[in-house]
Amino acid sequence: MIKEEFKVERILFGDNQFFGVNHMSEEKARSQALKFQDINAVIDVLDDAYDEGIKVFMCTTHERIGEVCDHIRANPERYHDYQFYPCMPYAHKYANAVTEVGILDALRSFLPEEGALNAMLKGGMSLAKKDVEGMGQLLIDAEMKMFHDLQTPVIFLQNVVTDLLLGLGFKEAFRIFADHVKNKYNAEPGFITMNMPKLLDVLEELNIENPIVCSNINKIGFRMCGGIDVYESAIATRKFRPIAMSVFASGAISPQQALEYVCQQENIESIVFGASSRANIRQTKQLIDQLSAK
Repeated sequence: MIKEEFKVERILFGDNQFFGVNHMSEEKARSQALKFQDINAVIDVLDDAYDEGIKVFMCTTHERIGEVCDHIRANPERYHDYQFYPCMPYAHKYANAVTEVGILDALRSFLPEEGALNAMLKGGMSLAKKDVEGMGQLLIDAEMKMFHDLQTPVIFLQNVVTDLLLGLGFKEAFRIFADHVKNKYNAEPGFITMNMPKLLDVLEELNIENPIVCSNINKIGFRMCGGIDVYESAIATRKFRPIAMSVFASGAISPQQALEYVCQQENIESIVFGASSRANIRQTKQLIDQLSAK
């Protein structure tokens, strides 16, 4: 029996607004960070998105996401069909922990509770043998700790690591990530990048077929390495499942123009966006639905 290929949801809700990330305005970023200091404010917005029909949260592994996970687990009837698409690693989390307690204690603090000792031994042996695969698996498991008993059908490698690995030429790391995500979590591996054409070349070389790739795709070429023409050609001709992020270019493009452009690219499978109010969430979802139906 041939397993049917997983289809990514059309509309995904992102988390940049919750953690003060705005690539155009530092002032707006600070304002958002203050607004969402209380985790209940975050959950209220996620509930607004859920009630508008957006049931996938594509999020970093920021430590505060653990509180969201706790809330979803505590209310299984309300969120029975809720899904997370974790994006790892959240680099600042590790950098801060290593600074505070050192690398071994930092790793220990992020390990899954079950089998933590075995995991640490495995990690120690991996370091001694320079076993990159073992250490990679250990770090993935550490990042996935907060999502236990929740639906995580797609797990992403964050662009900070994806693009570093591309730059270093360490191609096998993508295979390690993809295999572990599939084998241990029965999930689809996804890759976030600021250089989609180059990443596609590497994934094709590794025979990672029809990969899920999330990258900036917008009308003005904002943070699209290589330019719009290269991206449009890849979307039209190459075999992968594109997810468009930064479609509004951090507010530089009106919602109507931004979404018209993205929805015209017929092979784009999904769109991820963030918003802070129910009105903006509703407007964006309605626009995507209308333009996708054309």
